[in-house]
Amino acid sequence: MRSLFWHTSKLAVLLACLFVASCGFHLKQASYLPDDLKEITLSGDDKRSALFEQLQSDLQRAQVSLTPKNTKQAAELYLYNDSLERQTLSLFKNGQVAQYELAYRVSYRLSRPGQEPVKQMFELYRNYQDDPDNALAKAKELELILTEMRRLASQRIIRELSQL
Repeated sequence: MRSLFWHTSKLAVLLACLFVASCGFHLKQASYLPDDLKEITLSGDDKRSALFEQLQSDLQRAQVSLTPKNTKQAAELYLYNDSLERQTLSLFKNGQVAQYELAYRVSYRLSRPGQEPVKQMFELYRNYQDDPDNALAKAKELELILTEMRRLASQRIIRELSQL
């Protein structure tokens, strides 16, 4: 009797998952920002960096109003310089690097009026296989990986802002 209950409950969970998946339901990105973060002053060490521009674009897409620096009523999001480090993971037989691990470090500070500033830092990791025979193609692939890491970092910042 106990195994019948176990199989029935497994079947019920499976059917529920199948129903939810078939109706087109999917989780939405957590970009619901609190009301006091609907207006933000965005500043940083390098306002021309690719991450700064990506974050600026993503904040506007999330319907956040970006205000000039002089506004004291708005929260300030300060983006520190991002950094990329690469570490050798493996070598070819001839001693050339075959695979790297890319570590993309991002840090920022959120200052809200009347509250202590909150500093956050995170790292994103990706593996990258190098091929000296196809240097041009691998350089383009590396640029695509970095663009994707910046996009993910920007989305993560917004997601973290929604939880602060």
